[in-house]
Amino acid sequence: MTTSEILKELRIKNGLTQDEMAERFNVTCQDVSRWENGETAPDIETLKQISTACNISVSTLLCSPRKLYCQCCGMPLNDTNISREPDRSFNEDYCKLCYYNGTFTYKNMDDLISFLTTHMSSKDFPPDQARLYFSEAIPRLRYWQQKQDTQKTEH
Repeated sequence: MTTSEILKELRIKNGLTQDEMAERFNVTCQDVSRWENGETAPDIETLKQISTACNISVSTLLCSPRKLYCQCCGMPLNDTNISREPDRSFNEDYCKLCYYNGTFTYKNMDDLISFLTTHMSSKDFPPDQARLYFSEAIPRLRYWQQKQDTQKTEH
């Protein structure tokens, strides 16, 4: 689907006319028509408003131009598991298990690795192999790198 098709589908799904959608997002009816015809696209602030109001990520509105992964645990992200900020906007850096309502769940990497090892290991991915994998992968994610950089500057 294209961005124009997604926007039109969202408008119809929400039972809005082009006039009503224009009013809701402080744009003109012609703007909405141009979006739906693929002539233009909403600016980033309007995309954020649509994202929050329609419960869809900006990435999805833009036809998923990039694969998103939680920068804390590495889980692939989609519209059902992306975290939200306190203002209900999506935070496309984290899953809702790692970051919820402005607060991080895991402050200690060992706790996260233990959780993942317990819940992700299986007969084909035994706990020792899972722990080794997560111990190598998790420190490469942005959240943990930034946390480590912050700790270095504090000392």
